[in-house]
Amino acid sequence: MKSLMKIVFFALVIFVSSCTSTVKFPVSSVAPAADIVAKKKQDKNGNYKLEVTAKNLAAAERISPSSSNYVVWIVTPTDGVRSIGRLINKNAKTISIEALTPFNFNEVFITAEAQDGVSIPSDTEITRVKFKK
Repeated sequence: MKSLMKIVFFALVIFVSSCTSTVKFPVSSVAPAADIVAKKKQDKNGNYKLEVTAKNLAAAERISPSSSNYVVWIVTPTDGVRSIGRLINKNAKTISIEALTPFNFNEVFITAEAQDGVSIPSDTEITRVKFKK
């Protein structure tokens, strides 16, 4: 019985992890020490969950040109570029953002923005990554 429980548990772990796509962002020329990972998962309601985790990302005020915050954006095949939210960093070792969106996306990128509430990304792109699925 214990063997069967272990098999079922491992099968469940493999099934749950197979539904999540994980990608690592390339090294940024603006913030080269940053180690950034994005995870995409679809929930039972058809929404998409995006989790972005950044380690060693310098505060936006410390990069060149200086900015006030980082914004995470998604690129959708049908609805264009959408803002997901801000990565708030005060020189913390690890920061993250989780967001739910009804839009299926195939690309994620991060920009440094001088103002809050921007509706289009600026020219200061930190890094960008594409999902294979």
